[in-house]
Amino acid sequence: MIRLATDSEGADERNADIKIGILGCGGRVGTLLVKELLSGHYGAKIKLAGGTVRKGFPHDKDFYVTENADELFQASDVLIDFTKPEATAEHIWLAAKHHKPLIIGTTGLNEVQEKEIADAAKETTIVYAANMSVGVNLLCALVEQAASILGIEYDIEVSETHHKHKIDSPSGTALALGKAAKAGRNGGDFATDRSGARNAGDIGFAVQRGGDVVGEHTVTFYGEGERIELGHKATDRSLFAKGAIRAAIWAKDQPKGLYSMSEVLGLKS
Repeated sequence: MIRLATDSEGADERNADIKIGILGCGGRVGTLLVKELLSGHYGAKIKLAGGTVRKGFPHDKDFYVTENADELFQASDVLIDFTKPEATAEHIWLAAKHHKPLIIGTTGLNEVQEKEIADAAKETTIVYAANMSVGVNLLCALVEQAASILGIEYDIEVSETHHKHKIDSPSGTALALGKAAKAGRNGGDFATDRSGARNAGDIGFAVQRGGDVVGEHTVTFYGEGERIELGHKATDRSLFAKGAIRAAIWAKDQPKGLYSMSEVLGLKS
């Protein structure tokens, strides 16, 4: 049975002051994280420690801002990173150096960078997720469960749509859904080049880019005489900020190691 942890189950962590630093506070999601933390929704115990901006980036913030990420690590209890892969690759080692929990929502990381995240997590607490949305992470759990039950007889297709400015393709969320399907079915090759016939066991991906779409993902299981669709549509980017802050509050008192949103949400122990 899939069960989500409730916000009240994190009450103990909320009893202590938590200063959260935002790496890349001038970015698309960074701006939302700052707004969310300053909204008052989390009470006086959850505070914005400050943020970083890239060198020469103009800003008129009324909170602590620095171009030096090391300084922000010193000023924060836990940090959230929605920057670029090359920046995240540096931030993980600052987290290890200062033994500060780090929440990573950066997409487009390659296998080498993901391996480095796992290495850095030997020294500190890291939560890494392609998507911080509660709904998407529940969807991943449902996809894994469905793939396990339906088996190899059902063809699996992952389709995703994002705004025209998104760089990585397929999206990190689409790949996470593919990995969930692969784990549930205990195998399957990813097919992103759709030329030629489908191979048995393939997990296929279809990508669309356009307009200002926040994110839409659908996993379809095609069987003989039926198909099953599991999906999620994001209409407001603030849901990513809310999920990341939830992860930050959870991570503050966790032992060092690499975690996903599944642990944060109580979808697995």
